[in-house]
Amino acid sequence: MIGKILAAGASLFGGILQGDAARRASENAARAQAAAAQIAAEEARFRPVGITTRFGQSQFQYGPDGRVAGASYNLSPEARAMQDRLFALSQGGLTQAEQAQQMFAPLSTGAQGLFSLGQQYLAQSPEQAAQQYMARQQDLLAPSRERQLAQLQNTLFQQGRSGLSVGATSARPSGAAGLGATTPEMEAYYNALAQQDAALAAQAMQAGQEQTRFGAGLLGTGGNLLTQGYQGQINALAPFQTYLGSAASLEGQGQNALDIGSALGGRIANPTGASALYGGGMAAASTMAAANAYNPFATALTMASRNPALQAGIGRMFSPSAPPVGYDTNSYSAGGEFGLGGY
Repeated sequence: MIGKILAAGASLFGGILQGDAARRASENAARAQAAAAQIAAEEARFRPVGITTRFGQSQFQYGPDGRVAGASYNLSPEARAMQDRLFALSQGGLTQAEQAQQMFAPLSTGAQGLFSLGQQYLAQSPEQAAQQYMARQQDLLAPSRERQLAQLQNTLFQQGRSGLSVGATSARPSGAAGLGATTPEMEAYYNALAQQDAALAAQAMQAGQEQTRFGAGLLGTGGNLLTQGYQGQINALAPFQTYLGSAASLEGQGQNALDIGSALGGRIANPTGASALYGGGMAAASTMAAANAYNPFATALTMASRNPALQAGIGRMFSPSAPPVGYDTNSYSAGGEFGLGGY
């Protein structure tokens, strides 16, 4: 029983030793992992580079922890001087754009006048315009026709043929009256008038259509003038936009130094190497954890506590009255293993 108790104590003490070894191994592994992560983070840290170009210079500010806390760039004196001149020109261009509305106001006024005139022409239909044209032409021809008729009548009267009437026709199939009888000279006169009126009627129809097209053309011309006025105001901004764009281009050239420095900083940062360092550190920490967790003394105690022969030997050491295995219990006494005083 004493041997078993001592064996159990040895097993418990071995377990304590093994647990303490495992704890220390875990702590060491955690510290190794933290160190690996720190090394990897340092390897992957962004490290921008200051760059100076013909147009500008980049600058990076760092905090107390060594990390980038700010970034800026400065234009070169030459680029800054050119930019100042462009800004001065842009102010003049902006003033010109502000005056553009007043400058192009006549186009707007002319367009409004053409709109009004075109609407007047379009107020009549082509038929109404044709009738008006016909009436005006007949008014122009009326005096000459009257003189020609008077001369013809005077000639017939002097010749004594004013009473002669020939050439009458019956009523038309439509019911309209036929031609009246008159002298051949009068018939020829009125036939000429009829032919002239027929030609005027054809011209009147063309004139009515032309008036409609002319009115529409006036509206289109007015619209073009108005569009030119608006486009002129838009184009008036072109000088200002050009000067401002050139100034911004110089600013971009100066900023290019900052972009190059940032790009180089991104290339210097080594995420692949950082990952490799971190993976290697973690593997090493795992390997060392297994080695550090092993305690040979604790293992020896635990194995010894499970050995029956050892348990029996320890029991005999602390209980000498117990007969050894194979001895005759009748001849064994408390005097000792060799039967001192027992024989």
